[in-house]
Amino acid sequence: MAKRQVMFTFPQERVKEPIIYNLGQQFKVVTNIRRADVTEAKGWVVLELEGDEKDIERGLAWVSSKGIRVDPVIGDIVEG
Repeated sequence: MAKRQVMFTFPQERVKEPIIYNLGQQFKVVTNIRRADVTEAKGWVVLELEGDEKDIERGLAWVSSKGIRVDPVIGDIVEG
């Protein structure tokens, strides 16, 4: 199983969509929200993703195709 930390930045028109839920359901990726700030106008979420590397890659490509910015995160955002 691979693990990866990423940051999603949501534009206003995507804030209310269940993107993280759908990522977990459609691509068999375990999502763990590490940090987030979401308002009606915008949002960002730092996630830890766990699953098969191929599933994570496919899932992240799908998220990007929805207009959500995906950036890698180095190190753990929330300590122990």
